[in-house]
Amino acid sequence: MSGLTLVFGLFFYVSLAIFLGGFLGKIWQYASTPAPLKIPLTPAPVTAGGVGIRYLQEVFVFKSLFKGNKLLWVGGYLFHLGLLLVLVEHLRFIIVPTSSILNFLVAFDLYSGFVLLAALVFLFILRVAVDRHAYISLVNDYLLLLLLMGIAGTGLLSRFWSGGHIRASIPEIKAFVGGLVTFHNIGAVPTNKLFLIHFSLVMLLLIYFPFSKLMHAGGIFFSPSRNQVDNPRERRWTTPWVKVRPTATLPRLEREAAAAPVQAAQAAPESTAEA
Repeated sequence: MSGLTLVFGLFFYVSLAIFLGGFLGKIWQYASTPAPLKIPLTPAPVTAGGVGIRYLQEVFVFKSLFKGNKLLWVGGYLFHLGLLLVLVEHLRFIIVPTSSILNFLVAFDLYSGFVLLAALVFLFILRVAVDRHAYISLVNDYLLLLLLMGIAGTGLLSRFWSGGHIRASIPEIKAFVGGLVTFHNIGAVPTNKLFLIHFSLVMLLLIYFPFSKLMHAGGIFFSPSRNQVDNPRERRWTTPWVKVRPTATLPRLEREAAAAPVQAAQAAPESTAEA
């Protein structure tokens, strides 16, 4: 194993460890944080099944984003769709042999890559050109979009550009990446400079992922405004860290009312004697 292969192999495992540890740690933080209030975002479902349907609409259609900002919805939906296709198509570097369905999708990897890059450029322009987007944007928002554009751009060039020895060798990439994932027969890292840049940018994204807004990918399922059933009248909502008092029932209230005069009479002689 060459020194360059060792460096990039360690880079991969360290990045993956930070990503998995950070992601799982954030999920544990979200899951263990109590919700003190009943705050479903209205109009909210009144059954658990309705909450499930609501999540399906949010995850697969981005319903609330579509209702709030259709221009942003177009860019966001195309970005997520292109990213999903690109990630699935990259499975060919790991799965041996590749399935017929995967081979079919790989035939469209050029189009999915350009859709991904075009959507990122569109979202970046929105943040710069539209005042209300620029007002709520931070520096890390722009840097994240630039990082994603760098990944998409270098990936497209290393895959499809045939001039100037830029195009990377797919068999070499498959031997290297497949060996890293399976921990078996790790091939030499391709010396293609554009691939090394692309690979390094992806590793930086994995490191940054758990500490960025990209954690909405897992955090959306722990949002109390979306995962709560709108039934505050039918079922009492109690704050998780407060000891729950017994529910006030009519017989208990009657017993307390009957005992109140007796307790007052017993306390009266004591107060008279003290006077």
